[in-house]
Amino acid sequence: MFGAFPNRAAAYAKVSVETGVTTADPHKLILMLFDGALLQVRTAGVSMQSKDIPAKGQAISKAIEIIINGLKVSLDMNAGGELAGRLAALYDYMSDRLIYANLNNSQPALDEVNRLLETLREAWAGIAGSAEVAAA
Repeated sequence: MFGAFPNRAAAYAKVSVETGVTTADPHKLILMLFDGALLQVRTAGVSMQSKDIPAKGQAISKAIEIIINGLKVSLDMNAGGELAGRLAALYDYMSDRLIYANLNNSQPALDEVNRLLETLREAWAGIAGSAEVAAA
C-alpha cells in the first residue's frame, strides 16, 4: 500500500493530508491550498540555493498547479464580482513570477510570491474568525 514512499514518515504525511482534505470544510480547504503553495515556494527557494535544479523546477511546478488549479479555480466569479476578478489576475501574476523565478533563478521573485501568498492566507484565515463570530 505504501510501497511508493521511501519511508513510513512520508506515507504517514500523505495519509494525514488526505484525511485532512476529506474532513475539512471549504474554508479550511482553501487554507490548505495556501499552505501547500507556500510550502512549495519555500522548497523551491531552498532547492535554488542548493543548486538542485530538478527539485526547484518540480516545486515551482507544484506551486503553480496549486495556485492556478486550486486557488484560482475555486473562485466564484459570479458571486465574487470584482474581488474575484482581481484575485484571478493576482493568481495569474504569481504564476508568471514563478515561471520567471524558475527560468532566471530569481530568489526575489520567489520571495515576492511568498509574501503575496502569506498576505492572502492571513486575510483568508481572518475571514474564518469573523464568520465564526458572526455565526455565534
